[in-house]
Amino acid sequence: MQNLENNDLPRLAGVDEDIDGQLSLSRRGFLRGISGAAALGAAGVAVTTAELVAPDAAEAIDVSGNPGTRRSAAAQIRRDAANYHRRQDIPEHATNGDEERYSDLRAQYSKTMPHNDLGEPDKAAYDLFVAAAASGDSADWRAVPQGGVGRQVSPQGGTMFDLEGADSHRHYLRPAPSFRSAEEAGEMVEVYWQALTRDVPFTEYGSNASIAAAVADLNSMTDFNGPKVGSNVTTGTLFRGNTPGDLTGPYISQFLWANIPYGPHTVVQTYRTPPAGQDHMTTYAEWLNVQRGGAPTGVQTFGTARYLANGRDLSEWLHRDFTYQGFLNAALIILGYGGGALDPNNPYRSTGFANQAAFVSFGGPDILDLVAKAGNAGLRAAWFQKWRVHRRLRPEVFGGRIHNHITGAKSYDIHPDVLNSDAAAAVFSAHGNYLLPMAFPEGSPAHPAYPAGHATISGACTTILKAFFNEAFVIPSAVEANADGSALNPYTGGSLTVGGELNKLAANISLGRDTAGVHWRSDGIDGLLLGEQVAINLLRDHVTTYTESGFAGFTFTSFGGQTITIAP
Repeated sequence: MQNLENNDLPRLAGVDEDIDGQLSLSRRGFLRGISGAAALGAAGVAVTTAELVAPDAAEAIDVSGNPGTRRSAAAQIRRDAANYHRRQDIPEHATNGDEERYSDLRAQYSKTMPHNDLGEPDKAAYDLFVAAAASGDSADWRAVPQGGVGRQVSPQGGTMFDLEGADSHRHYLRPAPSFRSAEEAGEMVEVYWQALTRDVPFTEYGSNASIAAAVADLNSMTDFNGPKVGSNVTTGTLFRGNTPGDLTGPYISQFLWANIPYGPHTVVQTYRTPPAGQDHMTTYAEWLNVQRGGAPTGVQTFGTARYLANGRDLSEWLHRDFTYQGFLNAALIILGYGGGALDPNNPYRSTGFANQAAFVSFGGPDILDLVAKAGNAGLRAAWFQKWRVHRRLRPEVFGGRIHNHITGAKSYDIHPDVLNSDAAAAVFSAHGNYLLPMAFPEGSPAHPAYPAGHATISGACTTILKAFFNEAFVIPSAVEANADGSALNPYTGGSLTVGGELNKLAANISLGRDTAGVHWRSDGIDGLLLGEQVAINLLRDHVTTYTESGFAGFTFTSFGGQTITIAP
């Protein structure tokens, strides 16, 4: 088990004086952490709301224009926030033990480094990689060998500091499923089926034979943690998320279909997507070349723009999106619904503000700023976990391990659930090997799998949006794409709410990366919970900056279904 107390940064060691004049821990002491229970676990919120978000007892803040009192008030708000976070425990960042368990590094991320013909990383190169991750020193990162032209993606991003909300190192993430576990096997079977059914329209999930086969195969798994009805995976739960609203209505969130008010323009959400059957890395030579950091040999082509209608469409959208794009779009769409879609706690919905309108505070600029801020803070939290703690391999690498095991090139301790699965047999029937067919020519990006960056962004941004908007607001004129994505039809299956569709958007953006073959389910689900923690701490600081009277605080529903209130 790796503990952050062994990953200190010597150049930052020392004792500093905090803004109250008290001696504070150095960064080395700060990183030693606390071995107590974490605030949020894999199942959701594990402490009471009061423990999670209670602010310090604040002095009365003078909001007058007097320069001296204004300066003191601003300093007091910043001091209170800094001291609050300084007193919070850092959880023990435990791993699944695979890095120590396997001398061949079979379970670890190693893309772009030198590899042997089995796709296992060079041990000396990997040791330099781990040393660089531990030190955070740019010179150490420059010493990590490249196997080809591929470059690691922002490995020092997780060492940045945060000036609002909690530091990236303070959030809890459970250990990733281990290489040999039944959970990892179940996740790989799901990813295999997501690849095999990329071209099945979401509207045909109830009648397609491959979808039925996927459902049966996943129901035979020893440990599969996707949503179920009773104890069974169904065509209505397949590949969906685990949060409130995920199982209601169409597979795709309304916020990925609805027109987007974009200043003086309206953006229609039709997108170019690859044609059916265009998969990549389906030969061993291509697979090994990509692991070594070679330039991809596959070529991606595109058809006519259409609405998102199947897994391949969603995968390609998530191939091209910028970090918080889906949540920026969702915010603009909901703002277009009018004042009734704002959260009931918004003070500008009360009669006391009848002669004022929300804008700089509680309005569009405030919301859009926090969405972007939360997304980037979520990335920093994810990048810390990816590089300095877990270093989990991607599903595309696990597919190579399965192929080499079944073909006798090397024996690995892979759980039999995936080795004996219908999914593995179907992939072999389609391509003559057990490699995971990838949606992108380059396969997965060059950073470790756990947690997913898209997922932590999703968790953080969704939480911000649920805090500012009315989760119970019914979405007007709900729609559903037809089978070929050429049109949107009215959705007639019942009411869809802002809260449910925001949760679904988070799941689409998190688990849609699994459909591309680049992530595991736990990367997405646990990443959402990590992002939720980031946003809660960000809101905890932000709530103290408002001056409107009568504001009771932010209230929203967590991914675990609990009501969270963050009071000023």
